[in-house]
Amino acid sequence: MRPELLLTYPWIQTPFEILQRLRVLSISNGMKMAWLAKKAIDHHISRTMPSCHIYMALSGIGLKSGKAAQERGTAYICVRSASHIASQNELLQEEYGMLGLPFIPTEQRMIDREEEEYAQADIVLVPGSFARQSFIEKGIDPARIRDIPFGVPLSSFKRTCERDSQFCILFVGNLGVRKGFHYLLQAFKKANIPGATLRIVGNQQPETKALLERYPVDNVELLGPQFQPEVVNHMSRASVLVLPSIEEGFGMVMSEALACGCPVISSESTGGQDLYTDGVEGFIYKATDVDSLAERFVQLHDDKTLLDSMSENAAKKAQDIGGWDSYGDKLIPLCVSLAKERGHDVYGD
Repeated sequence: MRPELLLTYPWIQTPFEILQRLRVLSISNGMKMAWLAKKAIDHHISRTMPSCHIYMALSGIGLKSGKAAQERGTAYICVRSASHIASQNELLQEEYGMLGLPFIPTEQRMIDREEEEYAQADIVLVPGSFARQSFIEKGIDPARIRDIPFGVPLSSFKRTCERDSQFCILFVGNLGVRKGFHYLLQAFKKANIPGATLRIVGNQQPETKALLERYPVDNVELLGPQFQPEVVNHMSRASVLVLPSIEEGFGMVMSEALACGCPVISSESTGGQDLYTDGVEGFIYKATDVDSLAERFVQLHDDKTLLDSMSENAAKKAQDIGGWDSYGDKLIPLCVSLAKERGHDVYGD
């Protein structure tokens, strides 16, 4: 990408990001700024959008600009990297409620805004079948939904060292309810594998301390956030990466781990079934099922031949998935088709 082609609109979003990093925003003020930032960039793009065949906007910032694009005869694709915003809110509210932990719901005005975008868009683009199904269940016409899994930067993610001799379970992500962190702790304790380590990489959340106190386990390494080279090294050393999320659009850590030759165990709510085959490069289990997750840990620990096979298959699968070019190769035909439907001449297709 030529740098001169990149345009920015920093107003509201930039100070919002700075204040967030400084942790000086209250939750209510943070929500207000996030709302204003989305509306501001949407309005800006609607006024300054150049001539184009396809307009793609992340959900939450394409309402006004998407309509402006369609009025010009341009197709509008709403890109949502997670499940339907209302489904996501409902799942999380239920899970936090069962745990008796405080939950901050998505603002209704944001839900209303995104739902209007979904209805307005020519296509809603999601990264996996779990997210796709959540839109169908909310009444979106399946013909208007496309799912294309994200790619993996193969130049950055590859095996850098040998796997540790001791069994190591790796988790990479936010240490919170959405990622199923509490189920991971329970499953690790239930598996009770002698000498096994649970290695945790990621940011702590408001509920992290409460979950660690409620579900105490031994042999846990809390490493905090790590830079990419360190994450690659952890993935290379680990026996398996686990993603026990209760809701996810597509967990990119799965494809990154596969590229490092690390098998993956993921819940059905992560997009894992769109990425790898259960029993070949790892395992896929029903979200929230602690017993199944614990059983998979034990199975991989007890069967070194299976672990070696899955590790080899994982690296091969990552090559088949391809990098971000592969994502583009799948996206381009969709864009060409939409442009032609609107009478645009598309050359070189």
